[in-house]
Amino acid sequence: MGFTSSLGNLRDYQNVGYIAVPLLITEGVGAISGQIPTELSGFDIPRRLGADWLKANGVSDKAGSATVLRSTSGVSIILVSVGKEFSDYESWRLVGASVMRIAGTEAVNFLLPLDLVSDAKGCAQALVEGSALSVYDYKALEKDFALYVVPLENPTPNPDTVSAIESAIEDALTSTDLVNWAKRLIDMPPRDASPRKLAKAYAKRLEQEDNVSVEVWDEDRVKAERLGGLIGVGRGSNEPVRLVYATYRPMAGENIPHVVLVGKGITFDSGGLSIKSAEGMMTMKADMSGSAIVMATLALCAELGLNIRVTAIAPLSENMTGGSATRPGDVLTIRNGATVEVLNTDAEGRLVLADGLTLATETDASLIIDVATLTGAQRVALGDQIAAYYSTSDEVAQGLEASSRATGELIWRMPLHAPYNASLESEIADIKNIGAGGGGSITAALFLQRFAGQNPWVHFDIASTSRAEGGRGYLSKGATAFGVRTLVHYLSEIASQGSLPSA
Repeated sequence: MGFTSSLGNLRDYQNVGYIAVPLLITEGVGAISGQIPTELSGFDIPRRLGADWLKANGVSDKAGSATVLRSTSGVSIILVSVGKEFSDYESWRLVGASVMRIAGTEAVNFLLPLDLVSDAKGCAQALVEGSALSVYDYKALEKDFALYVVPLENPTPNPDTVSAIESAIEDALTSTDLVNWAKRLIDMPPRDASPRKLAKAYAKRLEQEDNVSVEVWDEDRVKAERLGGLIGVGRGSNEPVRLVYATYRPMAGENIPHVVLVGKGITFDSGGLSIKSAEGMMTMKADMSGSAIVMATLALCAELGLNIRVTAIAPLSENMTGGSATRPGDVLTIRNGATVEVLNTDAEGRLVLADGLTLATETDASLIIDVATLTGAQRVALGDQIAAYYSTSDEVAQGLEASSRATGELIWRMPLHAPYNASLESEIADIKNIGAGGGGSITAALFLQRFAGQNPWVHFDIASTSRAEGGRGYLSKGATAFGVRTLVHYLSEIASQGSLPSA
């Protein structure tokens, strides 16, 4: 069953091991809502917890810090801090993760006092999201986890509020199910996620959705479509390349925004003949994260029934060192006819994305977004908790940043500094695949911009945020599928407005 969540009942202790009580911490003092009963499972629950008691029990104004009142025979109580204010979504995600890590496979009744929550639906959704994301474990599919959300209000909760919370729980489960689906594909051994196998996995999942169609292009089709970047990257592998082209077209009229997503799908990156070190290859099965993210985003838009057209394009290849591998100095011809001098075969992601972006420009896209684990320079610039993004539209950038704040997936806008284009000039082709000097993430984005057309375009470089090297907050070790929730949040905003924000 995995993770489940639904509305719970305050007095139903039969199937739970814990009751979770949220604390508001103000000036070092803990406050418990008057909606919470003064007695739970034999424990007296005070309205106020002093600073000395909190400190002695490891509870602070850091959201998710918690202590447990252990019961030897009944239900134990988790007292968990939501921080200094009750309506911060990210705090509720951290609270959900903390509670689930304490409870393990024991079910939890989480008491949600509505008197202190300004947005019960949003906070409940964030609580369930954090809980579901935190228990993801590639090796533990058989484990079951359950969180019951219990809204409290005197004399009884408003039925409309309860209905909104129930809807929020369902949306959170839908969202995290697809995020965790993407994470599982990213974490798979690379031999089990070859271009052919990954393409089948994408098609199988997406074909379950209404109003979604999927095409899988085999190697012959890729060659016929003149995808020279994808063909060139795949030459060194015995595994044939694939391209997945998926479309979500809701039943509504055609006069709705159309967003095209392009995801890098390098299922294993050895670096090609510009070979990586042994250590550098250890996590390169995750170099297809962008493809999983855009496919999960499209599927989630369909699940939620958003009134927006979405196309997702994923060029899939291994980057290996076989005898036919592209050599440094070779020239590849992209679908749009541009020639690229390949000076570093480990800068392969931009080559397959060039073909994907060209395909995107051939649609009637209102906006093109690509997602890629692209450069080590992104990690140097921003560390492992913030993704870089580049945008040709200030209005789109503002919307994405608002969505980032809502989802807790941190992003930082980087400059498309035009003078750096000079370092991409080639003596024998239209462009080189690497720049000279520093600013590697910027020159990679400038390379991609040449293939993105004239409509608004965004590039996400998620090289450092695509994996968590250890458990942190509601992230478990391994793949993160960073960006799915932010993209869907932004696309839902576009869908509700019926258009992209005007320039």
